[in-house]
Amino acid sequence: MAQEHFGLTSPEISALWLSVKVGLWCVGILLVPGVACGWLLARKQFPGKSVLEAMVYLPMVLPPVVTGCLLLFLLGRNGVFGKMLFELFGWQFAFTWMGAVLASIVMAFPLMVRSVKVAVEMVDGNMEEASRTLGAGPLRCFLTVTLPLSAPGILAGAALAFARSLGEFGATITFAGNIRGETQTLPLAVFSQLQVPGSENAVLRLAALSIAVSLGAIALSRILESRLKRRNQNAQESDDA
Repeated sequence: MAQEHFGLTSPEISALWLSVKVGLWCVGILLVPGVACGWLLARKQFPGKSVLEAMVYLPMVLPPVVTGCLLLFLLGRNGVFGKMLFELFGWQFAFTWMGAVLASIVMAFPLMVRSVKVAVEMVDGNMEEASRTLGAGPLRCFLTVTLPLSAPGILAGAALAFARSLGEFGATITFAGNIRGETQTLPLAVFSQLQVPGSENAVLRLAALSIAVSLGAIALSRILESRLKRRNQNAQESDDA
């Protein structure tokens, strides 16, 4: 029998910790490219923009298992790029916890980009134009005007990405597998327990953990979002005064 800590067994604690770790890595890696891509789609017009947008949002409509199969084809041990990465650097993503991170990144990227795009579109373009008129370059304008004003939307996107990572199942089990202590996140642990007769209590505990962590992430993002909005409003009122 597995040893229990705080009413949870060691495999359940391992699945919880791995889910949180994968979610944090997913958000950390997504943050810069997600913000950059969201800003690009919101502010720029260029040939092929519609194609890029379709590719970004494709994982939202593809079956997750298909996404996992594509990841295996591209980054598996014998995949198109995976074989080269393993031979050159010894990197292996398939059936490792980093594979679970990559699967989460692919599935969460559209949500992050969509949130950032909407947030940037809501920033008053006149304020950006005024910043440039006062001598700010594009980068400085982005860092001092666009980024602070769109920060609440970026936080919302990060929370959505984290929550999507916590709930990711299809692409993860296809690309990373369901290896206890290595790639078995909370959804995979629930799936495994469902195959075991008489494990209803374990399934309920894991489901409750998933709900608690997801609600905690959403609540934290809402608190931070509210504080950022108040700070932006105060700054704008000071400027008007």
